[in-house]
Amino acid sequence: MNYLLLFCTNAQDLAAWQELSEEVLAHKRAQASQWLDDHRSQIRKSYGLHLPHTVTSVHVGSGGQPLVTDGPFLEGTEVIGGVAEIEVADLDEALRLAKAWSVHAPGYNVVEIWPVVVEPHTHV
Repeated sequence: MNYLLLFCTNAQDLAAWQELSEEVLAHKRAQASQWLDDHRSQIRKSYGLHLPHTVTSVHVGSGGQPLVTDGPFLEGTEVIGGVAEIEVADLDEALRLAKAWSVHAPGYNVVEIWPVVVEPHTHV
């Protein structure tokens, strides 16, 4: 099974993260890197994301024309800081990975587990 892990936090915790010293941030980033290394066999791809103010969204505007806006489309107090696509046997194994993140990795303290739709390959 393939799942997408979304590493999330809220605006308050993100603000606290941004106030940390460079030394503490480096240590926390090293912890996150260690988690990624420890689970490399199950992680197909992973990416950290820049802060929400760097996002650009494309919406369907009036008359069905594309409208480009600054900022994320999704509104809320949560922030997605990174993603990882994993390949595991089942949801239980995905849960074990997510729990290991929440215990050992810093910062983004919520992990959402989204099943990935895998389309069958067709050959023309």
